Amino acid sequence: MPDGRAPLSRGLLLLMSAATGLSVANNYFAQPLLDLLGRELRLSTTMAGMIVTAAQVGYGLGLILLVPLGDLVERRRLAVMLYAATAVFLLVSATAPNGALLLAGTVLTALTSVAAQVVVPYAATLAAPAQRGRVIGTVMSGLMLGALLSRTVAGGLAELGGWRTVYWVSAILIAGVTVLLWRFLPPLHTPIGLSYPALLRSTIALFRHEPVLRWRAGIAALSLASFNVLWTAVTFLLAGPAYGWSEGGIGLLGLVGAVGTVATTVAGRLADRGYAQRVTGIGSAALAAAWLLIGMGESSLWWLLGGVIVLNLAHQAVLNSNQHVIYALSPQIRNRLNSALMTAFFAGGAAGSALAAVAWVRGGWTAVSVLGGVLACGMFVLWVLERRNVQERRHPAGST
Repeated sequence: MPDGRAPLSRGLLLLMSAATGLSVANNYFAQPLLDLLGRELRLSTTMAGMIVTAAQVGYGLGLILLVPLGDLVERRRLAVMLYAATAVFLLVSATAPNGALLLAGTVLTALTSVAAQVVVPYAATLAAPAQRGRVIGTVMSGLMLGALLSRTVAGGLAELGGWRTVYWVSAILIAGVTVLLWRFLPPLHTPIGLSYPALLRSTIALFRHEPVLRWRAGIAALSLASFNVLWTAVTFLLAGPAYGWSEGGIGLLGLVGAVGTVATTVAGRLADRGYAQRVTGIGSAALAAAWLLIGMGESSLWWLLGGVIVLNLAHQAVLNSNQHVIYALSPQIRNRLNSALMTAFFAGGAAGSALAAVAWVRGGWTAVSVLGGVLACGMFVLWVLERRNVQERRHPAGST
């Protein structure tokens, strides 16, 4: 490569993809286990629900406080330390005798599991420019598979050996990944000469100085908001009288959603050919159209499954194109750009989950479908406005 680094091998790329998936999965393990956790640890419904909230809060703090460190310290050391800490905190959860300690373990695990968001720009930096989209797509496929399949895996492991087995197994896997990353990741240090407080200030300042980041952060936030509206509310629909599914059956729907990871590789290859903007536009339109199918899925499983597949494909394509555009802005600040983008991304997702619950209570599946569709249409509008803004900057009024 031009900078003297060794090219990114297929084996290392697959390792990084698996590492991101295993890391992010830890934030979703508790969701199908809440009833079991409540019974065994004698938690109230509110306290059990706080475990999921704790994971979201911890991850959000990690995005803001830890991910930017990739632009300040040597990246292999940072990634390995975060993965090692995650394994330790998983052991805290696995041995927790009460809800308070489980809550603490969950927050700390989520905080350090942002290691996944250190690995993604790490891979993008190691990749040759002409292959960056494909590399991002591969790594993000692992991340999204981890998020989507974690619920199914957690439910299966809990049935085999109880809820603690989930955390024990994950701790062992994360420890193994830590060793492999330490052994095979190449050193990568891009010092910027900033103190840690200045680094955090500069991350926030990116929203002011990078108009492309502002547009893409808005698109990303609305994309995950619409995505989470489905995955939050569909449990209510499938558990209700229209379907009457068990928790195990509902968890299996994640396998259908996993089909969407195919889009990350395809979108990445298209982005490498210069079509990142088109991928965003088509993906936004497809995500909005998916809600028409999902809306008809209130009483038809086939319409629902079709909508879930289209929505996941579109969401993954948009996410990949967002990252491709953002990472191209400046290689020297790639971790801070990723931190800013993903903070907006997950903030939008949290808002979507909260709005989905309100929509379900107020208007059932129809209100949920309208909410998801409106958010997706808003994303498409932002993309149109972004393109117009770019064209105006390229050809200002009065120029010849």
